Amino acid sequence: MDGPFIYSKYVTGKHFIGRKSEALILGNLLSKGENVVIYEPPKTGKMSLVRQTFYNMRIAGAQFEVAEFSLLGVRSTDAFMLRFGSTVLRLFCTTPSEYAAAVDKYLPGTHFVFDSRAFAAQDQVLSLGWSTDEADLRAIISLPLRMARDTGKHCFILLDEFQDIDLFEGGDGICRIFDSEMKALSPEDRLLCSFIFIGSQVNAMKELFERRTLFTRSVDHLPLNRIDTKDIIDYTVKGFLVSGKVIERDLMLGVCKLFKDNIWYINHFAAICDSLSKGYIMEPVLLEALDILISIHQPRFIANMESLTTFQVSLFRAILEGHKKFSSAEVINHYGLNSSANVRRLKDALCKKEIITFDDKDEPVVLDPLFEYWAKKFYFEIKDE
Repeated sequence: MDGPFIYSKYVTGKHFIGRKSEALILGNLLSKGENVVIYEPPKTGKMSLVRQTFYNMRIAGAQFEVAEFSLLGVRSTDAFMLRFGSTVLRLFCTTPSEYAAAVDKYLPGTHFVFDSRAFAAQDQVLSLGWSTDEADLRAIISLPLRMARDTGKHCFILLDEFQDIDLFEGGDGICRIFDSEMKALSPEDRLLCSFIFIGSQVNAMKELFERRTLFTRSVDHLPLNRIDTKDIIDYTVKGFLVSGKVIERDLMLGVCKLFKDNIWYINHFAAICDSLSKGYIMEPVLLEALDILISIHQPRFIANMESLTTFQVSLFRAILEGHKKFSSAEVINHYGLNSSANVRRLKDALCKKEIITFDDKDEPVVLDPLFEYWAKKFYFEIKDE
C-alpha cells in the first residue's frame, strides 16, 4: 500500500508535483512527432514526467502505444538488436503465430528468426542463428515505423539508460543509424512513430547528444528545471497531515534547501520522518531522519570518493569550497593541482565519473545533492561560513 511519500517508483496523478510546463512541452513535442531526449541525474523525475505526459495525452483523447526497454545489461550490438526488436514485436503481436508471421513479413532477408522452441522455453521472441551485419541493424531500427504504417497504430519507442550504448563496440554505429533513419522520416511517418531517449548519466548523454555531430537536427533536448520549493512544501505538509502529523513550513524550507529540491530524496526523507513521529515533527526528528538517510547512502558515497585519485579529490574539494575558476595560480598552488593542463584533465575525469557537470556558464555543479552535503560535512569537514 502506498504511503503519502512515494520514492520507490515513478509517480503520476496527485503524487506528480511541479514540472507542469515540462509535461506540456513534452506533450506538444510528442504530438508533433518530434524525437526527444531527456537526461538528468538519477532519481530526478525523468520517468515520472514521461508517464505523466502520456497520462495527460490519453486524457486529452490521443491514442498510442508505448514500447519501452532499458539498455542496462546490454553490452553488444546483437543483444541490443534482440532486445529492441523483441520489445517492438511485443507491442504489435501477442501469439506465437503472430510473432512468426511478423518476423517473416518485416525482417525478410535478415539473420533474425522466430524460434518456437526458444519462445516456449524462454519466452524469446527473436533469435539469431548467424552473424549480423549493418542491414540487420537498419531493419531492426526501422521496424517500429514499418509495423506502425501497416497497423495504423501510433507508437512511441522509449529507450531508457541510453548512454549505455557507448559501453560496447558498435554503439556509435547504432547511433549513426538512429540519426540517419530519424532524419529521413517524412512528417507523416514522424506522426506514426517517434523516439524518446532517456539517460541518467548526464555527461555521457551530453557527449552523445551535444558534443558529437549526431542527433543535432533529429532530436529535441528537454531540460528539467528544479521543482518549485513552494510546491514541494505544500505537497509534503499535506502528506504529513494525511497521517495525522504536523510540520512547520520553515523546517520543510530547510529540507528543500539541503536537498536542492530533489523530490526523490525529499520523499524518502519525509517517509522516514513519518515513521519516526506521532504528532508534531520537530527538528530532532529531522536530524535523526537525516542520519538514517545518510547511513543508507554512505557506502555509495565512500565508494565514489575512493574511486578518485588524490588530484581529483583536491579539485573536488576546491569545487565544494566554492571555487569556479581553477586555472589561477592561487587555486592551483593552494590545492596542489600542478598545472592548468592537469586541471583540464581532472575536470574531465570528474565529469566522466558523473560526480560533477558544468552548466551553461561553465561553472561546476555537483550532480548529487546529498553526496555534496556528505562530502562537505563528513569527508572534508568543511565548516559552514
